[in-house]
Amino acid sequence: MPKVAVILADGFEEVEAIAIIDVLRRAGIDTVITGLHDGHITSARNVKVIPDALIDTVNVDDFDMIVLPGGQPGADNLNADARVLSLIKSFAQKGKLTGAICAAPIVLGKAGILAGKRATAYPSYKDKLGGATYEERPVVEDGNVLTSRGAGTALVFGLAIVARLVSAEKAQKIKEAMLIA
Repeated sequence: MPKVAVILADGFEEVEAIAIIDVLRRAGIDTVITGLHDGHITSARNVKVIPDALIDTVNVDDFDMIVLPGGQPGADNLNADARVLSLIKSFAQKGKLTGAICAAPIVLGKAGILAGKRATAYPSYKDKLGGATYEERPVVEDGNVLTSRGAGTALVFGLAIVARLVSAEKAQKIKEAMLIA
């Protein structure tokens, strides 16, 4: 079974995090909600989530993908954490999938894995993608990097991850069951 680490920082965007986690778990993907610190992680709108694990326990070899939800100041908090940047680089170096949505693709850019790739992000971050070519599409996949635009594209992003890690058929079944247009 595939395994994904979804990294949460204080100030994360609720819809992006929870929608992605929900879709991945519906697909049977072992999805580990990972926090930057002990205790609950507080979202941009004061929703508190207790992570399954701390970032310090994430072993790249145990996971198939790392996903970063956006939101503010969540994306800036991810971007300022050396452990997150180190994990992103390690996942990329091992040829594993990396994903980010909304403002969080700036973290992939800072980690140096977007240079020369196609990517998307929340529109106000399109010039902060570390040398990526910005595309205004709900989800952009380039090699082992998946990016998405924001809360309104979170379900589609989750389905794209399912298609990559499980199958397009499984993603389609989930889409139909959830009545996603």
